[in-house]
Amino acid sequence: MAQPAWEKIGIYRAGIIPVMYQRVPCVKKGGVRFTINGHDHFNLVLVTNVATTGSIKSMDVMMGSNSTDWTPMARNWGANWHSLSYLTGQMLSFRVANMDGQTLVFRNVVPSGWTFGQTFASTLQFQ
Repeated sequence: MAQPAWEKIGIYRAGIIPVMYQRVPCVKKGGVRFTINGHDHFNLVLVTNVATTGSIKSMDVMMGSNSTDWTPMARNWGANWHSLSYLTGQMLSFRVANMDGQTLVFRNVVPSGWTFGQTFASTLQFQ
C-alpha cells in the first residue's frame, strides 16, 4: 500500500506518479570496502561504503605487490564489478574513479590467500 505515500509527494496521472531523483553527497565512516565473490575465472567485487555521491564510474584491478599493470574491470550490476582474469588468492589493488571525478588507489587492500566471500576494508575514503 505504498500508493498513498507516493501520492503525497507526486501527482497521480494515468497510473503514473512522476518522481525526480537527485544525487546528494553523503559522509561515510571508515574506508571503502571490497567484497569478493564469484569463482576462479569470474571475480565479482562489490564496492560498498563509498562516500560523496557513492557512484563509481570505473574500476581497475592490479595483481601482486610488484606489478604496475592495471586491468580494467567491467560493471556487472549495481555496485558489482567483474574481472575475467584469474585473481584467486593473489594480493590485489584497486583503482576506483567516482562520478565526481576523484580517483583513489587502494594499494594491496586484499592480501594474498584471500577466499571468496571475504570483505576487505580500506583506510581510504572519497572526499
